[in-house]
Amino acid sequence: RTEQLIPISVPGHGLPQFISVCYVDGIEITRYSSDVGRAVPVAPWMKKLEDPDYWKRNTQLYKGNKAGYKQGMKILMNSFNHTRGFHIGQRMFGCELRGDGSTRGYDQFGYDGKDHMVLDPERWVYYALVDQAQVTTQKWNSPEERAGERSKNYMENICIPWLRKYLVYGEEELERRVHPEVKVSDQNVNGVTKLHCQVYGFYPRDVDVKWEKNGIDVLSYEAKHVLPNSDGTYQIRVTVEVAAEDREGHSCHVDHASLEETLIVKWGKSHQRWERHRNQGGLNVVRILWFHRQRHGFTYYTEGLCWDKKSFSPRA
Repeated sequence: RTEQLIPISVPGHGLPQFISVCYVDGIEITRYSSDVGRAVPVAPWMKKLEDPDYWKRNTQLYKGNKAGYKQGMKILMNSFNHTRGFHIGQRMFGCELRGDGSTRGYDQFGYDGKDHMVLDPERWVYYALVDQAQVTTQKWNSPEERAGERSKNYMENICIPWLRKYLVYGEEELERRVHPEVKVSDQNVNGVTKLHCQVYGFYPRDVDVKWEKNGIDVLSYEAKHVLPNSDGTYQIRVTVEVAAEDREGHSCHVDHASLEETLIVKWGKSHQRWERHRNQGGLNVVRILWFHRQRHGFTYYTEGLCWDKKSFSPRA
């Protein structure tokens, strides 16, 4: 799941009512907000687009969605019996192009920062994650709406082709690879030993970090958050708890697009032993993200398609 969520606010809080941000592989490439009133390039290479009407069309599309956004927020607020106050609607819509050529799409909705409903990309039907979304999902899954089928068509025939175009335009930046640095350390807290694996300075953003003990995965009960650095790289820390008498045999495993093999750092007295093992199939996933509100549940675009993550207007 993509971590960024773009809030769409109600008037009176000094924030735009409507924000649309497009990301490719974690890099912001375009942005639209209702206070600025036009779509603008963020990544310099987006200026390479050969279509002179690209920005004009996208601006008009965003402006045309404002009325639908307001209606959608009213539906959401009514379903939760919210008559006033500050509330946000969120949508994360996207497609992935993987290293083996396979693709995947997803569509997720939120309200006030909590999951609302989600698309099953295998069956192409929508599932309600809260009771308040039941009416909307039933309608979207009906033979009359077939929203899931339309979403599949959008992802396969619009989103993926545009993702491929963006990858060409931004090849120099998107293909950049920066190897991660890895440091392991321990900390005793109330008689419990915590092992930390700090992975930092890597690019692109996607990374898989885990602890193992003698080849068996050790679960981490702390949330894993990939955080940005000021230089455009990323960092993450993964922590596990171990008993004082069970400290041997632990190692941190890191898979990243910049590595030809899994990077393994053993925890021990020196905390400095590095070892490489063959990568067992880590995926190099390229993502295209777009935050976008819609008036009729789905809007199908033939240009500017990124992952759509904006306010949304479910029809109930």
